[in-house]
Amino acid sequence: MCGIVGIVGHSNVNQSIYDALTVLQHRGQDAAGIVTCDGDRLFLRKDNGMVRDVFRTRHMRRLVGNMGIGHVRYPTAGSSSSAEAQPFYVNSPYGITLAHNGNLTNSAALAEDIFRADLRHINTTSDSEVLLNVFAHELQTLGKLMPQPEDIFSAVRRVHERVEGAYAVVAMITGYGILAFRDPYGVRPVCFGKRETDKGTEYMVASESVALSGLGFHLERDLAPGEAIYITSQGEIFTQQCADNPRLNPCIFEHVYLARPDSIIDDISVYKARLRMGEKLAEKLLREWPDHDIDVVIPIPDTSRTSALQLANTLDVKFREGFIKNRYIGRTFIMPGQQQRKKSVRQKLNAIELEFSGKNVLLVDDSIVRGTTCNEIIQMAREAGANKVYFASAAPPVQFPNVYGIDMPAANELIAHGRSVEEICALIGADKLIYQDLQDLVDACREGNPAIEQFECSVFDGNYVAGNISRDYLDYLERLRNDASKHKRDRERAAALAENGIIDLHNAE
Repeated sequence: MCGIVGIVGHSNVNQSIYDALTVLQHRGQDAAGIVTCDGDRLFLRKDNGMVRDVFRTRHMRRLVGNMGIGHVRYPTAGSSSSAEAQPFYVNSPYGITLAHNGNLTNSAALAEDIFRADLRHINTTSDSEVLLNVFAHELQTLGKLMPQPEDIFSAVRRVHERVEGAYAVVAMITGYGILAFRDPYGVRPVCFGKRETDKGTEYMVASESVALSGLGFHLERDLAPGEAIYITSQGEIFTQQCADNPRLNPCIFEHVYLARPDSIIDDISVYKARLRMGEKLAEKLLREWPDHDIDVVIPIPDTSRTSALQLANTLDVKFREGFIKNRYIGRTFIMPGQQQRKKSVRQKLNAIELEFSGKNVLLVDDSIVRGTTCNEIIQMAREAGANKVYFASAAPPVQFPNVYGIDMPAANELIAHGRSVEEICALIGADKLIYQDLQDLVDACREGNPAIEQFECSVFDGNYVAGNISRDYLDYLERLRNDASKHKRDRERAAALAENGIIDLHNAE
C-alpha cells in the first residue's frame, strides 16, 4: 500500500503535491518523495520518514516546475533503505521518473530479463524500479526522437503484456508530460480530476479522490483497468485502453481498512460501504445471537468507527467512544515486529474507564490480522472494569497473505490461518467473537457500484485474481515478510535515518 500523485499545472506544483501527499499519508509512513520538472530539468527530493519530516523549506524552494509526481511509501518486502524511496529515475530515454502502488508478482523474472535481454541495470530490490525499466525499455525500442501519445500508449501495452500483479502507476517524461496507468484487473486504485484556475485548467491523478477534493480538484473518474492517461506539459489530455482483456477486480480491503472514509473508489463511497458493513454485521449478530446481553458498542479507533456506529444503531444499543487515541503514534498494521506492535497499542490507545466499568462491551474493529492489537485492547477493556468483552470484526477472517501490495504477514503469522473462530476467540481472550461473512462484505461494497462483478478478496478466500501465484512464490513472500526479516529491515531503516541519507538531482537538496 502506497500513495501516488501527479499534477500538471500552470505554475509551481510543489506545494500542491506536498499537500496531496499529506492527505495520502495514511497509505504509507515509511518514506516520501517528490520530483518536479522545469523545462528539461528534474528536481528530486526523497527520503525515509513522514511527509512533514522529509520536506523542509529549503527543499520546497528548489522543487520548481509546473508538473511533478509524488509518492508516500511503506514497504511490503525488501529493504527499508532511503535508496528504496520513490520516485525512481532512469536517464534513457528522455529522462523518466516513476512511482507506483502495488506489487509485481513476477518482478524477479523481470529483473533478470531486464539485465540479460534489455541490457539495463537494477540498483535496488524495489519492484517499482523494475517497472520503470520495463516501461523505459519499451518506449526506447520505438526509437522516437519525441514521444507521441500513441508511442507512450504502445509502451504501456507492452508493460501490461510483460508484467504480472497489481499496479497503479504515475510517471513523468521530462519536458513532455505525465502518464498514469492501472493494471488490467484494476486492483489498486487511481483516479484523475481537474480544476480551473485564472491561468487555465490543471490536472491531477492520485490514489484516492480525497487527495483531489482536498486541493480543489473535481473528480472526473477512476481510471479503468488497463487504461492509461497522458497529460502533456501544456495540458493536453489523452486516454487509451491498453490491455486486451481488462476486468475490474478492485481490492476490497481498500474499503475495509486502507482508504480514507471520505474517498470514492470506483464509484463506491468508502464511508457508505463501511456503514453497510456495520449493518450487515449487526444483522448476522441478531440472527446468531438474538438474546445478546450487549450493553454498549465501542469502536477501536479509527477505521472501525463508521461500521461500529451503524452496527450499534441496528442493534439499538448505546454507542460510546471508549478509547482515546494518541495521534502521534503510527498505524500498528504497518509497524514491523510483534513486540513493537504490542508496545505501540498501549501507547496509542487509552481506555475511558467509566465506559467499561461493570458493562458487557462489544468492541468493533475493521479486521483482525495478527490478533496482537485486539488481544491487547481486550486486556485493556478488562483492566478498565468491563464485565464481559465481546469482539466483532467488520471483515471476514484474514487467512491468506496478500500479493498485490498490502503488507499482510506470512500465513503462519495470521491468527485466522488454519484456525476456527472458537480457537481465535480463545487466543485473543474474548468472551465471544463475531466475524463478517464474506458475501455480506462483498454485497456491502457492491451496492455502491453493481457493475463490479468480482472484488479482489484474496486475503479472505485465497483467490488471486491476476493468477500465476505458485506455492514457491508464497514461500518466497513468507521469507521476506516474517517478523525476523522485518526486524532486520527496521534496523536498516533506523541506520538510514541516522545517516539522514538524501537522493537528489540538480542539487535539489
